[in-house]
Amino acid sequence: MGGSVVTRSRLWLVAALVPTLAWADEPLDWDAINRIRDEGFNRSEVMGTLRTLTDELGPRLTGSPRGQAASRWTKARLAEWSLEEARLEAWGPFGRGWSFSRAAVHMILPRETPLMALPKAWTPGTKKPVRGPVMKVEIESPEELEEYTGKLEGKILLIAEDRQLAAADEAAFQRRTKEELEELRVFSVPGEPSDWQERMRKRWELRRELNEFLVKEKALATVDLSSRDGGTLRLGSGGSREPEESVGVPALAMALEHYNWILRLLEEDGEVELEIDVRAEFHDEDLMAYNTVAEIPGSDLAHEVVMLGGHLDSWHAGTGSNDNAAGCAVMMEAVRIIRALELQPRRTIRIALWTGEEQGLLGSRAYVAEHLASRPAVEDPEQLELPEFLRERTWPVEPKPDHEHFSAYFNLDNGSGKIRGVYAQSNAAVVPIFERWLEPFHDLGAESVVTRDSGGTDHLAFDAVGLPGFQFIQDPLDYSTQTHHSNLDTFDHAVADDLKQASVIVASFVYHAAMRDERLPRKPLPQEPPEKPKKADDEEASD
Repeated sequence: MGGSVVTRSRLWLVAALVPTLAWADEPLDWDAINRIRDEGFNRSEVMGTLRTLTDELGPRLTGSPRGQAASRWTKARLAEWSLEEARLEAWGPFGRGWSFSRAAVHMILPRETPLMALPKAWTPGTKKPVRGPVMKVEIESPEELEEYTGKLEGKILLIAEDRQLAAADEAAFQRRTKEELEELRVFSVPGEPSDWQERMRKRWELRRELNEFLVKEKALATVDLSSRDGGTLRLGSGGSREPEESVGVPALAMALEHYNWILRLLEEDGEVELEIDVRAEFHDEDLMAYNTVAEIPGSDLAHEVVMLGGHLDSWHAGTGSNDNAAGCAVMMEAVRIIRALELQPRRTIRIALWTGEEQGLLGSRAYVAEHLASRPAVEDPEQLELPEFLRERTWPVEPKPDHEHFSAYFNLDNGSGKIRGVYAQSNAAVVPIFERWLEPFHDLGAESVVTRDSGGTDHLAFDAVGLPGFQFIQDPLDYSTQTHHSNLDTFDHAVADDLKQASVIVASFVYHAAMRDERLPRKPLPQEPPEKPKKADDEEASD
C-alpha cells in the first residue's frame, strides 16, 4: 500500500491521461465529418431506399422471386451511385426458392369466423380450399410418431401446447438508458459452449421424419403457435428447400389468441372444423443464391479493403423492414454519402448485401470462405447429412492471400434504432480507436464502446476466421418486442431520424477506417478448442 500522496497522485494522473492520449493519437478528418453530417441529414435518401426495399419489393426470402429482384435492384442502384464493379456473387447451392400469394384460414365449426394464420416458408400450398376436423397431437421425438399411425387422415393438426398471454411488463417501444449502456461495458467472460446446435439438430431430424410421416398418413395440414402475443404472427420455416426431400403438408403459424381459443373449444365441445386455403409455390429454376457486392476504389492502399454490410434477405410475414432492409438502406446510404462527396479513401471500401442470413449466415460465410479464409472440407458422412449451419467446425482456419489485406467489416442488423455505440467483439485494441471515432457524434447519442461480443448476424463470419468484424449498438425500439420476424415488420415501424443518424455514423467509421495508416488491430487467429476430458461414466460406457 506504500507510496507518497504526491507519487500516488502522479500515477493517478498518468492513468487518467492514457485514454485521452490514445484518442489524441487517432486523427479525425473534421472537414469530412462536417460534410458527411451535412449530406446525411440534409440530402438523405435512406428512407427512399427503405421504401423501395419494403413497399415495392416486399419480403425477400432467399431464392424467392422478390428476393432475387431485390438483389438485382440493389446492384443497379449502387451502380447508379457510381460505385464500381457492382455485381451479384453466386454462392451455394442454397436450394429451392419459395413464395406464397394467399393464406386464408376460417373456423367452420362450431361457428364461422376468420382466423389469423400464415404459412411457414418452404411448405406446400393446399392447391384448393380444404376442410377438416382439428386434432391436437403431441410429437416431441421420432419415437412418438408410431402411436399416430392410421389416425391422421383428413385431419388438421395442432402441434403446439397453449401458452399464456404474457403480462405487459415492458414497453413495446424502447430506448437504451444510460444505465443499460453502462452495463454493456462490463465484459462478459465466455462460458461453456451452448448446446444449441445439438438441440437444433434434433429438431431438424424430427421435422424431416415428420414431413414424410404426415404425407404418408394423409394429414391435411399442421397449425403451430406464433411466438408473439397481441395478434402478432411470428414465423420462420418448415418443409424443406432441398429438392430431393419431402416438404410435408401445408404448415401454418396462428395467432396465440386464436390458437388458444381453438384448444379450449376442443376441450369443451370436442369438435372444431377449419377450412384452409394456401397458395404457395416452389422455385427450382436456380438453386444458387447471390450476394450484392460493389465498391469505391482506394488510392495508395487500394489492395486493402474495408467492408460494410447487412443482410438483404428477410422472412415473409411482413416486408422485412427492420430485419433487415433498414440495415441495408443505412449501409447503402453510407456509401452513397461517401461517393456523393467525392471523398477519396486510401483503402477500397466494399459493400456487401448478404442473402441466406436467416438460414445461418450462409451468404456471408460463403463470401469469407471464397475470398478470405476457409476450413478443411467436411468428410464425416453424418456431418454431411446436416444443414451447413449445424455442422461441427473443422480446423485449422486456413487464411487466403486477401486475409492479410483485410482491415475491418462493419455490420448493422438490429432494427431501425439509432446507433448508440459499437461492440468491440472482445478486441480490446480497437476500443480507443472507436472511442475517438465516436467523439464527433456524442451530440447524436452515440458514445459507447464495449468490449463484449454481439452475436447472431453476419459480422460473425469474419470474426470466426480472425478478422475484425463489428456490430453497432442500437436502440431496440420495437425490434424484439414486436417486429422481429413478424407480420408487423413493415415500413411504418422504421424511424427516419434514427436511420439518418446511423447512416452518418457508419459513413464516418468506414471512411476513417479506410484512411488510417495501419489496418485495424486484430485478435489472435482462432484456434481449435481443447478436447473436453471424458467423464467417468463416459469411460465406463466405452469399456
